[in-house]
Amino acid sequence: MTESRTGDRGNGSADQRDSESTHTPPEDLARRMFDASPISTVVIDRQGTITFANERAAATLDIDCETLASGAFDPADWNIYHDDGTPIPKYDHPVARVFETGEPEYGFEHWIELADGTEKWLSSNSSPILDEAGVVEYVVVSFEDVTALKHREERLTSDHVRLLEFRTDQSAVPPSLRVEGGETRIKVDSVVSLPDGTIVQYMGTSDLPASDFVTAVEEVPHYLDARLLSSIDEYSRIEAHADSTTVSHVFPSLGGRARAVIVTSDEVRFLGELPGDVDPRLAADGIREFHPEVELVAEKLVYSPHLLYDVVDDALTDRQLAVLDAAYFGGYFDTPRASTGDELADRFGVTRQTFNQHLRKAQRTVFQHLFEKSGANAR
Repeated sequence: MTESRTGDRGNGSADQRDSESTHTPPEDLARRMFDASPISTVVIDRQGTITFANERAAATLDIDCETLASGAFDPADWNIYHDDGTPIPKYDHPVARVFETGEPEYGFEHWIELADGTEKWLSSNSSPILDEAGVVEYVVVSFEDVTALKHREERLTSDHVRLLEFRTDQSAVPPSLRVEGGETRIKVDSVVSLPDGTIVQYMGTSDLPASDFVTAVEEVPHYLDARLLSSIDEYSRIEAHADSTTVSHVFPSLGGRARAVIVTSDEVRFLGELPGDVDPRLAADGIREFHPEVELVAEKLVYSPHLLYDVVDDALTDRQLAVLDAAYFGGYFDTPRASTGDELADRFGVTRQTFNQHLRKAQRTVFQHLFEKSGANAR
């Protein structure tokens, strides 16, 4: 009986040693595994010091391991931000919360500004390491670079556009249109920024005779001149040259586009769209520089992917896109032409040869992406 009990104790000790060896790898192996991990990982002590960092973490943060493991962990110093751009204070970081609660924190997303000014999105998981008394001694933080994923999410969000309508009072109505009657709807085709900082705006309407249309636009203070491009089937199109900016320019300056201006005898409404992830209050602030009393009266989020336009927009330089825009909406491709190459070149303050070079390069890029690369560059 005694031998049996002794044997049982011996087997129990062996089993315990086997269990411990199974759950606790040798120290050297543990460190090698840590170094070889494909996940960026750092260990932080209660003083906020990074006591260990693997090579993957150093590469993700663009810092060498020795420097990373010798610095104090301080979100303020590291320029860590929430999604909306507000800095993350030290007390609100998951590491601080894990030290306080002893509970792990998973799936925390934030962006960080690196030393060279670039930004990276990170997703992190933080877990406590307890001492013998059950107090959090270290926090292990594993994180991944999710910048590419966030950019894809942003593109999906921007596949939605926010349709906006702003309204202001009679002070914005051109004097010649302050008469009782119906409304005048002016379609805004394009707003093009010129190299000298001024704006060319292409607009059309069927609610006014051509001469009245030109007169009404020239009555708006920030327009320098207006030129009739065409008048076909009672629909008139004009090119208006403006100062540094216009109300309609507010929308493209925020990544969207102006759609229309609706004028009655006692009010003006501005219709436009912005990317789905852009705050409409930014547009309101821009319009208030012209009309302080403007108010947002309608807003709607709709799905509207641009697809090829986005690809071409990325591929063209700003100058090439502006030239192509002006040529298309200025009637350069119409028969007969509403604008000549010399007229458009003069708007851009360049020679006809330079204008033609920009236009040919822009056209080639559009055709190239349409016929050769649409699949490779599709979003």
